[in-house]
Amino acid sequence: MSPPRGRRPGRPETGTGPDQRSQLLDVAVRQFSEHGISGTPLSRIAREARVTPALMHYYFGNKDQLVEAVVRERLLALIAPALDSITEHAPDDGAGQILDRFVVTILETVSGASWLPPLWVREVLTEGGQLREMLVREVAPRVAGTITDAIERDQRRGLLNPDIEPRLVPISLIGLTIFALATRSLWSRFPGNQNIDTATLIRHVRALLHGGLTGG
Repeated sequence: MSPPRGRRPGRPETGTGPDQRSQLLDVAVRQFSEHGISGTPLSRIAREARVTPALMHYYFGNKDQLVEAVVRERLLALIAPALDSITEHAPDDGAGQILDRFVVTILETVSGASWLPPLWVREVLTEGGQLREMLVREVAPRVAGTITDAIERDQRRGLLNPDIEPRLVPISLIGLTIFALATRSLWSRFPGNQNIDTATLIRHVRALLHGGLTGG
């Protein structure tokens, strides 16, 4: 039996559109964050979203294409402002200014996306994580060189602590920001830590960076 006129073969009859595709991506990132990419079949996402597996295949084709969509439309889109704060700086901006903007932007942005820190830990920091190559390919080239060059330039000018290793600064930034947010559910339970909010975390990280960079 041929499909009805006006409808493409394989296209669901109702409930489709950009909004539903976006909702499926939201469910996917939450599931990937909680169970890992390898531990999340398309059927689980479909079940959580209360749609059929056929609808998942209609929008994304297969799991690899879904992961690619999550990376492009959720992960990279979310952290783009923070990356831009590093790469799109004024020529006379010092390293401290560049890093300061990054810290504020990434902590404000990521603190509102509870799925990103655990996903980052599972799929980027953990050995065998499926997003490691994405980090190396899409993120590291955009920021590592810029940060390293800015640190080295200011060190030559005598403005920064000469004991700072420029190549390790991007790694330190990840630890102070995304990793700090990923472990928030743990350290927020320590005595006296319950009222540490994002603004307090930002102020703390900025102070650590300023003191470490200048040696003051």
